[in-house]
Amino acid sequence: MGGGDMLEVFLNEARDLLEQLEAALLDLETRPTDRELINTTFRALHTLKGSGGMFGPPAMAAFAHELENAFEKVRQDKVPVTPRLVSLLLQSADQIRKLLFEPGDHSEASRRLAAALNEEVGTAAPAVAAPAAMPVATASAPAGDAKRWRIRLRLEPNALQFGTNPVALFDELRDLGTLAVTADLSRLPPLVELAPTELHLGWEMVLETAAARSQIEDVFIFVDGPDAVLIEALDAAPAAVSPSAEVAPPAAAAAPLPQAAAPAPKGEEARGEARTEAHVRVSASRLDLLLDQVGELVIAQARLTALARNRRDPVLSTVSEEIERLSADLRDSAMGMRMVPIETLFGRYRRVVRDISSDLGKEIDLVFTGEETELDKTVLDRLGDPMVHIIRNSLDHGIESAERRLAAGKPARGHLRLGARQAGTEVVITIEDDGAGLNRARILEKAQAAGVVPEGVTPPDREIDELIFHPGLSTAATVSNLSGRGVGMDVVRRTITELHGSIEIDTRPGEGTRFLLRLPLTLAIVDGLQVSVGETQCILPLTSVEECVELSAVESRASNGRNFVDIRGTLVPLLWMHEVFNEGERGGVVVVVESDTGKLGVVVNQVVGQHQTVIKPVSPLHAGTPGLAGATILGDGTVALILDVNPLARHAVRQRADAVAA
Repeated sequence: MGGGDMLEVFLNEARDLLEQLEAALLDLETRPTDRELINTTFRALHTLKGSGGMFGPPAMAAFAHELENAFEKVRQDKVPVTPRLVSLLLQSADQIRKLLFEPGDHSEASRRLAAALNEEVGTAAPAVAAPAAMPVATASAPAGDAKRWRIRLRLEPNALQFGTNPVALFDELRDLGTLAVTADLSRLPPLVELAPTELHLGWEMVLETAAARSQIEDVFIFVDGPDAVLIEALDAAPAAVSPSAEVAPPAAAAAPLPQAAAPAPKGEEARGEARTEAHVRVSASRLDLLLDQVGELVIAQARLTALARNRRDPVLSTVSEEIERLSADLRDSAMGMRMVPIETLFGRYRRVVRDISSDLGKEIDLVFTGEETELDKTVLDRLGDPMVHIIRNSLDHGIESAERRLAAGKPARGHLRLGARQAGTEVVITIEDDGAGLNRARILEKAQAAGVVPEGVTPPDREIDELIFHPGLSTAATVSNLSGRGVGMDVVRRTITELHGSIEIDTRPGEGTRFLLRLPLTLAIVDGLQVSVGETQCILPLTSVEECVELSAVESRASNGRNFVDIRGTLVPLLWMHEVFNEGERGGVVVVVESDTGKLGVVVNQVVGQHQTVIKPVSPLHAGTPGLAGATILGDGTVALILDVNPLARHAVRQRADAVAA
């Protein structure tokens, strides 16, 4: 693995550690005495410091070291966790992110943060500078209750190539107390056989410190390899170590160190191995390439199936069925790799809500439901910014101040709820607040002033609500860092539409507003039911299909200009697809699908059969067409349209409402 690869691994791990650190700090603010959270926070800081010292900028490693030193007092129960301390630590995490990913001189900001943090925990703020290399053997004054530990360090020959810095380990041990180091030259080969990129030295150390064993073990958190580190408590009384006696001659290292280090419990080792096997970091581009190749395989398999059906060769049919089964399993595995729990998205907004509510002087609780719901990573990544805009508007415009809430008979603390659930081939995400609701009068006033709505015209409430998505339209009285320019909600609708989704608003004056986002479960491959409407081939998502019935076998009757069928005592409205496409004769097969408005009977000419559908984008001319989710290539090379059931159902509802009004 080259240096560039190691740097990329470090940066990816640093991102994960910063997210873990932020989540732990936000939890710690509500549970300040939780030891598990305190240890998690410390370990994240320690890991950032250690890995930063190996691969990161020196300023980042030094700054992380200051954070770890400050938080050590919290870990030792000498300093309580306060909201101000959490705020400083969150700002410090942001500073680490800047030091890693934003070029420039951030030393002054780092110095101010370190000074504020050390002032908060009651220590003098040292200068934040790059850690300098120190001699291997130096002495520091031990604490009065110090104990002595014997440590043996044997690194793998390729340890230096992976960024391990033994001198940095000695420096960390020296911070804990008095350290005596002896080099072990027993593995040193003759000069002619010496490989300059390999590590041949070992070290025997005696550490005199008041620190606990766990703190010593934390120093070697990045050291891998069997028996690389052995730690033994010495029973002899502590003895002063003079600087002149610290470096012994090489012969003194010949005595073997007793194998007295306590190994990790078997259960812990097993869990560690399971975690290593269960999580492998793979770039998103590789997953996208894999899914594209699986998609092409599915199309080729469909061609093979069509060929076997036409030739009626039993041997070819058997091979075709086996390949179909294998390609379906491979498709499901590839799809599963891309599915991510939506809690990874929801977790980002805890910090957003905390910071915005603090800026606005509002007390707001954030509640999650359905975090385990899974969504395609491509959809999830693009959903991040639109949801930030909605959340900002809910916090700024929706939820009132504590005084106004109390005057309206509400609790002083507001609530923002983020929820997710799967509905067929869709994931439904809700963002709901218990604020004042949309101010329709002000929205209409602003729209008329901007010329969006003619003067004297009052559209229906639903259309007024949707005016907030109009570009450049904002109801904010002043422009702030949160809202006021009228660009955020326009971005929301455009992004959701590009994802083949939809957004709805349900607002209740004085009670709150709910945004409903409907998004496809995936943008790659779905199981579908192939149907024909005249000469047009269409695909209906199989997860939405409940049953297929002959139209002649069920009773059909008209109601307010719309047709219904009576299926086992339930009236199901019909959508005649030959009218939608303006093609072909009236169909004779009803495909009953489940939509967000209830059951719907889609009337087609013929049901062809099940089809593994690779979703392909349509042309820009057809993009955004309601009811059209994409296209796919059939086994004979022709193109079929993939239908989106929910827009079709809403189209049928509007048709029925228009017929009733007429």
